[in-house]
Amino acid sequence: MGSPIRSNLQSGARLDLSGYIKGIEASDRIVLSRAITLIESKLESDQLLSDQLLQKLLPKTGKSIRIGITGIPGVGKSTFIEALGSYLTTLSKKVAVLAIDPSSGYSKGSILGDKTRMDNLSKNENAFIRPTSTGGTLGGVADKTREAILLCEAAGYEIIIIETVGVGQSETVVRDMVDFFLLLLIGGAGDELQGIKKGIMEMADGVVITKADGENLKSATQAQSDYHHALHLFASPASGWKPKVLISSALEQTGIKETWEMIEGFHAFTTRNGHFEKQRSQQNKSWFHTAIEGYLKYQLLQDPTLKNKLEKAELQVIDGTLSPGVASRQVVKEFMASISKT
Repeated sequence: MGSPIRSNLQSGARLDLSGYIKGIEASDRIVLSRAITLIESKLESDQLLSDQLLQKLLPKTGKSIRIGITGIPGVGKSTFIEALGSYLTTLSKKVAVLAIDPSSGYSKGSILGDKTRMDNLSKNENAFIRPTSTGGTLGGVADKTREAILLCEAAGYEIIIIETVGVGQSETVVRDMVDFFLLLLIGGAGDELQGIKKGIMEMADGVVITKADGENLKSATQAQSDYHHALHLFASPASGWKPKVLISSALEQTGIKETWEMIEGFHAFTTRNGHFEKQRSQQNKSWFHTAIEGYLKYQLLQDPTLKNKLEKAELQVIDGTLSPGVASRQVVKEFMASISKT
């Protein structure tokens, strides 16, 4: 687009609200990337602008299918996501991939890593790949990733894929912001991984056994049978959907089409029974409460006196001289008292 927007970007000038809106509505990937950087900024002026931007774009959001993808280390998440994303673009779908990595907020290591691992997809005009900054906390992941999802939807991306780090609590956070949660596993991984799998298998709407090719095909097929049986031992999910277990090889491009058909089947099923919209509404409610907690903490830390008291209380909690519950109530009371004085 030979527009003033692109000229401003090339000159390094800051975009105003109108510039961001026009660029995003035109599906300009550079403007979209700049907008995500804006919402991740901790500057108050940027936060005010990002609030205005999201509010203006809100009517254009909510029309995508949001997919969360997680998996154990070595399962090949990026390779699988590139294969799935590339397949979706052949169906004329616009795909955005938001990769979550706690290290990205400090070292930015995931930025080059994700784009290198998804080199072909990153060059596809119908795809957008971007790591989302965590700010060092899981709360930051939830907040900024949700906002990034809305920006991608406003830019016309129909499929939003959220890639988790594959370890820790981030799976639970991501599960609360997507429509379909896909768990990637490999066959013959050994019993040492059972603790990880049990914690997230109950959240999964679907399971795919990856690297099902060559000598791994037999173990992948056996794992498919085992996991299919295991899923029947869990309580039925609120969606009413029965999770499926598929096998796939990104190398041989097998199981990719079937994975998308599974997701489409889930979307159709949950749309008919009302779960899809109900889950979206519940997630928005959860986001609202999380945002309140985050903003209150942010405001508390803006006051040097309160910040100092919080840090002192934190030290008392660490050395065991003050319980976390008592400490939190003391800090909140101080915060409320400071508000009443203003």
